[in-house]
Amino acid sequence: MRKASLILFQYKSSIVQPTRFSMLQPSTIKFLKDLKKNNHKPWFDQNRKLYETAKADFAGFIQQVIDQHAQKDPSIKNLVAKDCMFRINRDIRFSKDKSPYKSNFGASINKGGRKAMNSAGYYFHLEPGGSFTGGGIYMPMPGELKKLRQEIDYNYPTFKKIIRAKKFKSLYGDLDQSAEFLLSRVPKGYEADNPAAGYLRLKSYIAMINVSDKDLVSKDLVKKTVAAFEALQPLIGFVNESMN
Repeated sequence: MRKASLILFQYKSSIVQPTRFSMLQPSTIKFLKDLKKNNHKPWFDQNRKLYETAKADFAGFIQQVIDQHAQKDPSIKNLVAKDCMFRINRDIRFSKDKSPYKSNFGASINKGGRKAMNSAGYYFHLEPGGSFTGGGIYMPMPGELKKLRQEIDYNYPTFKKIIRAKKFKSLYGDLDQSAEFLLSRVPKGYEADNPAAGYLRLKSYIAMINVSDKDLVSKDLVKKTVAAFEALQPLIGFVNESMN
């Protein structure tokens, strides 16, 4: 979906140490833009120090988000940013695009880190011109998806209250109902007129918010990201409890 946008922030530039600020540095955005234009190993090797600085900047931001949101969601309190961040190298074995590097940084803030399977969590995607944040669960295995659908069916009033909560709706609007995440009809075992039919058809349960490049370098980026995660937390809890 990603139609909603974070509130635009006032940006004040400052030169501070990575562990002390609440925003990303413009140099990090510039590095990713330059990488997209020069996506080959010789350029990357020549600019490895810039990469390491940008990676550390992103890690510092993610750690601040983890530490602050862990006060509301204890399940992530022991996470370390590096265990949540994805590698910048692309797997090009089965891809027509042989560019060796991603032009983005991503972090899955899940109780099991980036390698967690079949559990819902939070996500931040940093890509100039295409950044977003939010979370949920992406394409769970059939068994877990069946459990989740059953829980939505059994406890639809609770589920509906979560996704219609004022904070959730003001930021996310609704769950992402893109065609790639949606069955053409309700799954077997459910009636077409089921009150929850629109959500039982989903194959992924995620909600995302676009983040502009201006937002990325705002002093309020950590604060706004944590607020986005807080609005999503009841959904994360519902999903994970249903699959236990």
